[in-house]
Amino acid sequence: MRRLIVSAFVSLDGIMQAPGGPAEDPTGGFALGGWMVGYADPGMDISSAGFDGKDRELVLGRRTYQIFEAYWPYQPVDHPIARTLNAARKHVASRTLMRLDWHNSSLLQGDVVAAIAALKAQPGPDLQTIGSGQLIQTLQAASLIDEYNLWTFPLLLGRGKRLFGERASPSALRLVRSQVSTTGVVMSTYVPDGHIQPGTFPGNEPSERELARRQRMADGSW
Repeated sequence: MRRLIVSAFVSLDGIMQAPGGPAEDPTGGFALGGWMVGYADPGMDISSAGFDGKDRELVLGRRTYQIFEAYWPYQPVDHPIARTLNAARKHVASRTLMRLDWHNSSLLQGDVVAAIAALKAQPGPDLQTIGSGQLIQTLQAASLIDEYNLWTFPLLLGRGKRLFGERASPSALRLVRSQVSTTGVVMSTYVPDGHIQPGTFPGNEPSERELARRQRMADGSW
């Protein structure tokens, strides 16, 4: 079975909206588009983190597909990222699009979770999701994501579309590699690591004050 890999740029407070430019996605009044531009570092390996889709098939949400479709086919033919993204096979999740004009693109049919589970079961290269926040949330809740490449930028955006929302399924992740750019971007790769195992640090029995506090919590008066 092939893997589904997610790659995303996020702020320290989990916002992933419009990292590349002000016109990318100003919906909801988001006015800070292009927030990642000032953190460029020649040492950042875009390809190893999957952001160029090299040797993978893309799985994209409708909005990210339309952003890419309007940009990458119009870049110089020798642009390395444009070359790989334009050539890659692209699977697009959309309830509204009727046709796709970007080369080698096709619409996912029916329920998106079932469609992507079927894609994973087929032979072929790994599947790569870039951006596509709503789709990521759906796939995470369905436990279909096998790897996360998250580049966390040292800034707070306060509001905007988040990588994970309230629908996120609680799960443990294991860090498999991490690197920090000269500009302070933490580039980390995580894989799912089973269920969260809650616990309590060893210590003395709870004090009477602590027991009273817990009672107030149970009563809803804390």
